[in-house]
Amino acid sequence: MDTSFEYIFPAIRGIQAGREYYVSMCPLKLIPRIFLFDEEELVPELRAQRILNNSRIPQLARYIVENEDNYVFSSITASIDGDVHFEALGDKGEASRVGSLKIDMNSQFIINDGQHRRAAIEEAIKANPKLGDETISVVFFVDRGLQRCQQMFADLNLNQVKTSRSIGILYDHRDDRAQVAKRVAIQSNAFNGLVEMERNSLSPRSRKLFTLSAIYQANTALLQDLEVDSQEAAGTLCIEFWDEVSKHIEEWQKVRELKITSGETRQDYIHSHAIALQSLGIVGNRLLKRKPKSWQRYLKDLSSIDWRRDNAKEWEGRTMIGGRISKASHNITLTVNLIKQKIGLDLSPEELRAEEAYQRGNNEN
Repeated sequence: MDTSFEYIFPAIRGIQAGREYYVSMCPLKLIPRIFLFDEEELVPELRAQRILNNSRIPQLARYIVENEDNYVFSSITASIDGDVHFEALGDKGEASRVGSLKIDMNSQFIINDGQHRRAAIEEAIKANPKLGDETISVVFFVDRGLQRCQQMFADLNLNQVKTSRSIGILYDHRDDRAQVAKRVAIQSNAFNGLVEMERNSLSPRSRKLFTLSAIYQANTALLQDLEVDSQEAAGTLCIEFWDEVSKHIEEWQKVRELKITSGETRQDYIHSHAIALQSLGIVGNRLLKRKPKSWQRYLKDLSSIDWRRDNAKEWEGRTMIGGRISKASHNITLTVNLIKQKIGLDLSPEELRAEEAYQRGNNEN
């Protein structure tokens, strides 16, 4: 093999399923050059990868550029279709596993996992060329044909489990809203001790009443377009609001006092579900904008709401469909409407149209 026509990568050789594979560190500027993606025109059964979702790429590229001092990307996995030769540093022990991976320049590289990372790297380098000298780990397999490449893609994605939204928020130290949600969950009287910090759903026996992801969504709704000076101020405002809300929802207090269980409350009442928290956040946002000096007074009327799920007259078709909680945007709007009407707030034109359509549907039935 003529070395003038080779890619040469420092690499470590390993064995998996009886086959050799190699791990190397590649400069980011090399990634777009050797990993070409031109399979869009092929039918699915002739591709080794899924088609790029172009909407994901700008977000991933921004992530790199905006966090150039602390971004993290996992390895790219690729198959080599061409001549490959590994030259070890020695014949025995560790030396036999470390060396140079030589790949003929006429070879093709097929990405089995990481095509969106590859595209994002290309865009990020355009925005910040200095990133080109940084590296990413690449796992190379020797190509065994289209069938093998397709099977590798299936296998690599078979056992992937998407992390829950709650734990993503818990571990996110860049998003100000995540920081606010964690502070509210831990420091507020309303939620302290009652928040599931890792899972997006609660089992019937869970002692928790809310999820961190639900609090995150509710806070996002509460703070929408509000002029808040800092993350600290946003957290303080959210804590003040939710603590005031909790004063007027009796069951939340009873759960804290261990008079009723969290499971019973979630089973029997609307107010402990994510749709209710988000709706309360939307109502709170309107109060903070329109009634900045007197918003607490309006929340007192929350105690007049019959939050029981068996109160089908008010909740069925609004917050529930067929007795099951619905998180659809239409149902959120109708839930907001009911809360606003109960505490004496006017509906917006859009909310009024949704309410009129809901009432017409009820009358027809």
